[in-house]
Amino acid sequence: MHPLVNHLIQLQELALIRDEQKIAPRKGGHLQQLNESISRMTQQLPPSVREQFIKLHKKDLVVMSPVNDGMCAICNMKLPISLVQAVRMAKAVHSCPNCARLLYYPQSAPKWVGIKPRRTAPRKAGISRFSSETLMIPRLEAKTKEQAIRELTDKMEREGFVDSSSKLLEMALRREVILSTGVDHGLAIPHARGVEGGGLTLACGLHRKGIDWESQSRGLTRIVFFMAIPTAASAFYLRLLAGLMESFMHAETRKALLAAKEPEVMWKTLCKVTRATIK
Repeated sequence: MHPLVNHLIQLQELALIRDEQKIAPRKGGHLQQLNESISRMTQQLPPSVREQFIKLHKKDLVVMSPVNDGMCAICNMKLPISLVQAVRMAKAVHSCPNCARLLYYPQSAPKWVGIKPRRTAPRKAGISRFSSETLMIPRLEAKTKEQAIRELTDKMEREGFVDSSSKLLEMALRREVILSTGVDHGLAIPHARGVEGGGLTLACGLHRKGIDWESQSRGLTRIVFFMAIPTAASAFYLRLLAGLMESFMHAETRKALLAAKEPEVMWKTLCKVTRATIK
């Protein structure tokens, strides 16, 4: 990948992580560190690209759009074959002719392969729009956060939602290196952004004893939500994150979910406790 394109992708990811931290804040001055990193990386851009990035970012959270099946993954415009090839070669930065976002060709990213709902099917409500009972794990066996994420990504592949759990795991662990996704109240919300081809997908796992999610421990993690996020759903992911944080800040909500011993009970409980916070 062209170094400039890679730089832009990393810059966008930091900006999205900053928005995550505003919703699920962590101790330790991470927002200040993120702001400093974003400012430094923005200033390192060539002037013309910097101006374009800033202008686009003022309009939308997502500036960089992957090419998926010959289309811009954000606006779904079919791109000319010559443009797709130019983006793949990555000798320069190219824009979508329709939405003006900067395009890039993802390198060996996992794909969403779930069954898309029929247009005539009733619209699902709440969390059922992007998860299911089959993605509930009431007893994680993991001893580390990597093992916990692996169990959840493997579950997504087994249940027919993604094509490669190993690629999904790799993306999620790269995200963890930037900043841990462990948050307060014994929760962790690891995720992989850029899983194109379908909708946002959520899996949930419970750990009875708890996992030390990070060395600077905030207490043991017992509830893990893993999400595979298409780039176009980045803004919706932030609303979902806010809804989960609002629901699970309450001890009785966490207790109710942790009491579930079977996937179907876990699923019903999760739908119930998020009914008011996830629209």
